[in-house]
Amino acid sequence: MVNSILAPDREALAQEREAQPVIHHVPHGFSDRFALGFTKLLRFSADTFFAKRYGHRAIVLETVAAVPGMVGATIQHLTCLRRMKDDGGWIRTLMEEAENERMHLMTFIEVARPTYFERLVIQLAQGIFYIIFFLLYLISSRTAHRLVGYFEEEAVISYTLYLKEIDEGRSPNVPAPAIAKHYWKLGPDATLRDVVLVVRADEAHHRDVNHGFASTLGGTAIDQVPSAPYPPHAAEIRMGA
Repeated sequence: MVNSILAPDREALAQEREAQPVIHHVPHGFSDRFALGFTKLLRFSADTFFAKRYGHRAIVLETVAAVPGMVGATIQHLTCLRRMKDDGGWIRTLMEEAENERMHLMTFIEVARPTYFERLVIQLAQGIFYIIFFLLYLISSRTAHRLVGYFEEEAVISYTLYLKEIDEGRSPNVPAPAIAKHYWKLGPDATLRDVVLVVRADEAHHRDVNHGFASTLGGTAIDQVPSAPYPPHAAEIRMGA
């Protein structure tokens, strides 16, 4: 079952909506509920347009997903300059997140070539989302990070369902692109399934980091044992911080 543009397959769409994250931050207060509601709205849009077309979905969503890290790093950088204080490693972490999401995009471009329509959607979505997220981060950085945390929860769901499609033979398990093998240090025989696994691990990591940042900014407790450890490429950045 494959959803076509603006004509989603009902069963495929139902499967998307029924999927629930294994790790979920229960919202507390208006800020969290706003972030979760906005995330569900975007999830509905993604399901309607792309559902089972996971490669094409990844191209559009990863373009948007690379925005928050760079916006957050920029604003944190300027804030630290104005206040003449240390950033506590946040800037490097957020820049690594932006770079990582960009590598996701570069990888899936090799897997599913975007159509002209999807390229137009990418340009519009990125421009609109950049402005919205930049303003949101200025107004409430806590809400912005919580929003990203919920985004990443949904990303983990999407990649889990993508794995199911591959394992059940509905999506071809093609060889991994060369750029993915280089970035994630995968073996020469790596396949798309291997790529989806490492990408999902990245998204789980970003989920935990951003929920942690939001909790820190909100003065609430952070889970003592993160559910997703730093991926190797992120650990290298972390040690340099």
